[in-house]
Amino acid sequence: MPRGRRILSRVTDELWALAKLFLKLGTTAFGGPAAHIALMEDEVVRKRAWLTREEFLDLLGATNLIPGPNSTELAIHIGHRRAGFPGLVVAGVSFILPAALIVTACAWAYVRAGELPAVARVLYGVKPVVIAVVVQALWRLGKTALHSLELALLAAAAVAAYALGAGELAVLGGGALAAALARVTRARLLGAVGLWPLFGFFAKVGSVLFGSGYVLIAFLREGLVHERGWLTESQLLDAVAVGQVTPGPVFTTATFVGYLLGGGAGAAVATLGIFLPAFVFVAASGPLLPRLRRSPTAGAFLDGLNAASLALMAVVTVRLLPAAIVDWTTLALCVASALALLAFGWSSTVLVVAGALCGLLLPGRG
Repeated sequence: MPRGRRILSRVTDELWALAKLFLKLGTTAFGGPAAHIALMEDEVVRKRAWLTREEFLDLLGATNLIPGPNSTELAIHIGHRRAGFPGLVVAGVSFILPAALIVTACAWAYVRAGELPAVARVLYGVKPVVIAVVVQALWRLGKTALHSLELALLAAAAVAAYALGAGELAVLGGGALAAALARVTRARLLGAVGLWPLFGFFAKVGSVLFGSGYVLIAFLREGLVHERGWLTESQLLDAVAVGQVTPGPVFTTATFVGYLLGGGAGAAVATLGIFLPAFVFVAASGPLLPRLRRSPTAGAFLDGLNAASLALMAVVTVRLLPAAIVDWTTLALCVASALALLAFGWSSTVLVVAGALCGLLLPGRG
């Protein structure tokens, strides 16, 4: 086989592997960004060995430096690392598309029925499994990220600061700067809405939004309910709920809103608007990561950022516990999932599907 054809075949294989993985995650990854990150770590580090844990942590740290949906940007970074710009596009689109289609279907049903599809039973079984998946990822990533007493103490301080009400950006920036400064010190010492306005609004949100889905709610409430009057409070809450309970990126809340305001075209435009900046930011920042890691000071900055990122992930996981562990059945599901993951190496995706089936079949609050 000629060399050019061999290269093309290898690139095609890489892109197909990325598409299969992120289409699967976009269809099955319930639980929000922390759970998505845990599932990606399981798939690309443990199962496929596409990245080392150090490389994965650096990409995770990089997503916290730019605005936009963290787990989606992490998927885009992974695609870029595996297959360059084509991989960036394939991974990002594959992760977003299933979630966007599911949310569009929910919006269609909502417009016709006036209420959300029943998903409580599925979530009843999925949530405790998600907690176990995230805890497993925290354990594995923590052993890599917190490779010194200094970083462990920094992560503990970040947990305390975030738990006491410090903002996410302050925690991440403080952790990164503290580690970088410590490195420098050591070195020295030693409605009837048009599609363009809809696109413009969500592109602006995607370009400036740092933080979790809760920050997204604040942006949407101020911009869509108060300033523009495009949605009612009730419609916004329903849109947020759909984004939270469906798999894939939480930012597909924008897809639901777009459908309410402009039908199928509105859903597509809103989805494109809120996710497009993430592709641009990752494409611009991704090539800089290897250079940053080669610099001792910049590398220390990344180490601190990674430690603070894991601290935020840990606090978010603790805050999810009351919503996930609601009775003895969900506690048993969480413990059993943790044992299956940590002791027997079961697939996290299999466990999420099993949790959904348990939620449908077992008695409980859902």
